[in-house]
Amino acid sequence: MFASRYLPRGIVALLLALPAFSATIGQEVERQDESAATAASQDGVADWTQWRGPDRSGMLEGAEWPDSLSDSTLTEKWSIPLQPSYSGPIVVGDQVFVTETVDKKMEVVRALNRETGEECWSTEWEGAMSVPMFARRNGSWIRSTPCYDEGRLYVGGIRDVFVCLNAETGEEIWKKDFVQDTGAPVPTFGCVCSPMVDGDYLYVQAGGGLCKLEKATGELVWRALADGGGMMGSAFSSPVIAEVSGKRQLVIQTRESLCGVEIENGEILWSVDIPSFRGMNILTPVVFDDAVFTSTYGGTTQMINVNTSGESFDVRQRWEVGGEGYMSSPVVIDGHAYLVMKNRTIACFDLESGERKWASPRFSEYASLVSNGNKILALDSSGKLILFNASPDKYEQLDIREVSDDSWAHIGIRGDQLFVRELNAMTVFDWKSE
Repeated sequence: MFASRYLPRGIVALLLALPAFSATIGQEVERQDESAATAASQDGVADWTQWRGPDRSGMLEGAEWPDSLSDSTLTEKWSIPLQPSYSGPIVVGDQVFVTETVDKKMEVVRALNRETGEECWSTEWEGAMSVPMFARRNGSWIRSTPCYDEGRLYVGGIRDVFVCLNAETGEEIWKKDFVQDTGAPVPTFGCVCSPMVDGDYLYVQAGGGLCKLEKATGELVWRALADGGGMMGSAFSSPVIAEVSGKRQLVIQTRESLCGVEIENGEILWSVDIPSFRGMNILTPVVFDDAVFTSTYGGTTQMINVNTSGESFDVRQRWEVGGEGYMSSPVVIDGHAYLVMKNRTIACFDLESGERKWASPRFSEYASLVSNGNKILALDSSGKLILFNASPDKYEQLDIREVSDDSWAHIGIRGDQLFVRELNAMTVFDWKSE
């Protein structure tokens, strides 16, 4: 259905040979290599391109949100059944990208029309495994959230196989089998880390370590923090890039430590042990004011100061308090972190002192959080959508509504639409003021 959008190769070659047209046609061909979704994103609305949104923080500052989740403000636009996945949806222009594990055998990526849910294309490859019995309730299906960049979609399969697809057509551009290429075993709990693109490179915890790849080819540039993979290796957390103490760097949480990594060569700049139960350092760490906030399952909630000391880094704990953050990644607003705790409450922490300002009623053990700076929207794993004020003074719930069943995938937001990937369906809602 997309072929008519491209000029025939012979005509393109002829036009490129004409000096008077070469610059113009070259620009057109470059534009056509990007997806239609990229062009559509010129409407000024931020696309949901990766894990936790445009900048990986769960923040959409400046977005206008209604004060309720009532039937008059939140209406279902379309819903389609899918087979299981914990990957969050990617929304770019007029397309929604979703993954699924089909018949416990194949991994499938689908591009759907954002307005209708109609399938634009699908691509599949063999990829399935069974996680250990004690983790079985968390699923033996694809779970890494893809990322989109410049017309390409980067997808992490459960068996540590990463595939780069043309987002316009679904055509495979390259495939990277980390098990085959690094010798690391298939991760026992499956690949969990969501990849990140920065400049010309892709970063991901896979192959029993932190890897930097050329995004155009999938070639491995370097591999750091090697942990051997297997049962007690293969980290869960997803990386971020931030400036910490004047140094732009990768900030990454392994199953045993929190680290700063040199982007160019993979050198470990600093590292601090982060104890947790069975290495379950799962959430994405958040950088704030030359410090890093994290919280672990079976551990504590803490803030780590990272300062330069000559040519090295001085890493010290600012504070540590009881309470386990478990799996959900926090949003940080005006010096306060909002986080879902293992006891199923949402808590607010003062990042300067560590004081817990409040805790909400109990919801579910996991929720994905997104904020516009004034309000916070949480989709919990039972399918409840919770809207509350981003205030450190007290928990102020504005509304709550059940929108789905089992919802472990991260919610997506683009403009006035919400994208909910529950375990066996993809549903889009319009969310507009009355």
